[in-house]
Amino acid sequence: MLIILVLIILFHLAAAVLLFVATIHNAWWLVSTPGRDVLYSDLWYSCNATCFPIAKSHTTDAAYLQTVQATMILATILCCISFFIFILQLFRLKQGERFVFTAIIQLLASLCVMMAASIYTAQNKSFHHSSLHDGSYGSSYILAWVSFPMTLISGLMYLVLRKRK
Repeated sequence: MLIILVLIILFHLAAAVLLFVATIHNAWWLVSTPGRDVLYSDLWYSCNATCFPIAKSHTTDAAYLQTVQATMILATILCCISFFIFILQLFRLKQGERFVFTAIIQLLASLCVMMAASIYTAQNKSFHHSSLHDGSYGSSYILAWVSFPMTLISGLMYLVLRKRK
């Protein structure tokens, strides 16, 4: 039972690390033009040798970008909160009870990641400068999509899991 508990904790921590990296790292969108440096764009900045803010990121034109920013931050926070609640419930729940509260929060984190990645997929051309339209999705974008099933599976594991001795 201790091995299963350790594996569940490691799986949750791996999902949290993926969420942190996907939110912070600047590789959601990358543009590689011949003869120039690769330009990386994330949720806040575009960077090559130097970083500069995304144009019009504080206007209503970039409402989709602000939604992606907010939901990725919320997903990361919810994932961390669910981990701390899981640790608390390990000591507070009676034997045989389920980790329902932890599962609900983790499933909400999963929903937030899915919303952020799908909004970015559908609307990334609307908030990128026209010179950045000929790019491709970067590693942070892929990590966001990988963290979605991880948080979903983690939430479902907590829903099924019962406390033992």
